[in-house]
Amino acid sequence: MHAWSTTLLLLSLTHQSLAGIYKSGEPCSVANNRLQQGTFQFWSECTSSNYCDEIEGVCRPKRCRRDDFPFGYEKGADLPEKCKKGSFCPDEGTDCQPVLPQGSACQLNRDDQCAGPDNFAELTDTTGRGLNFNGSVCINNVCLWANVTAGNECVVENTPYIAYGVDLEFINIVSRGNCRVGLYCDAATKQCRQNKALGEACAADKECDSMNCSSDGKCSIAAATPHKFGIWAYVLVALGILAGMGGTLTGLYMAHRKQRDVEREKRLQYWREQNTFHQNLMQMRDAARASIMSLPNGSSPRSDFRELDDNNGPKGSGLRNYYGDDSDYDSDRKVEGRF
Repeated sequence: MHAWSTTLLLLSLTHQSLAGIYKSGEPCSVANNRLQQGTFQFWSECTSSNYCDEIEGVCRPKRCRRDDFPFGYEKGADLPEKCKKGSFCPDEGTDCQPVLPQGSACQLNRDDQCAGPDNFAELTDTTGRGLNFNGSVCINNVCLWANVTAGNECVVENTPYIAYGVDLEFINIVSRGNCRVGLYCDAATKQCRQNKALGEACAADKECDSMNCSSDGKCSIAAATPHKFGIWAYVLVALGILAGMGGTLTGLYMAHRKQRDVEREKRLQYWREQNTFHQNLMQMRDAARASIMSLPNGSSPRSDFRELDDNNGPKGSGLRNYYGDDSDYDSDRKVEGRF
């Protein structure tokens, strides 16, 4: 089964890659229109913004749309109009058509193509799960009203979709019926039965009032149910935030304090060095002053040096004997000079 479904998927991907590329004005064939294997998405030979004209046999721009943001259009492109109330846009996107009466042919999962009953307000699905549209459903490509009550005969439709897990693929069967909201169509008996409450045994999602049959075969809470936490969780989160903020501020304070202490020690050491240098200068000045004051008679060094030069300075004899060659000078005359 696994190998066979994988083969079908690969074949569908191959066909998709080779078709659906024709633009407006290029030839096409409506005979190739189909629903994709596994996803049941409508497909044609034309691009997503075009449809295949059955009469001319060429691709034409779509004239209507279902979605607010349709696929296949570039940003800023002119989008076709959405159909007004009482009409619908078919999968092909050819043109808006009036809704179909009960028993008419419709396209897969297109409940909006069917006209609702007079009491549609009573039958309309308000759960947001797409059980019907204005009290009408498209089951087995036929428009029906979702008005069958409990115990009465109903019509069921089982559609197998290909789903994917972490390491495998499997078939996910979506079962629908024409029962009223709050009931489901049992595939075995073809009768409408009451939905089951939480914790009751189930075999399919449609049997549960929450539309969620867990793997253990019991109805569980809806998959879309938001998780609610107790007040203790919010208290813990608040405490965690406050603890984180406090830890961050404390860490920043400690780091700043350590850096500040280092800078303070540097400044203190610099002050000590400057103070020591200043003290050394003061001591040198005091020593010089004391040495000066200890001189006799309070003389200044300059006057002492001058007196020493005048009184006690060494004097040269300057005595030299000069002998003249002339007869005018005596041979024994001495000439005294001072250097």
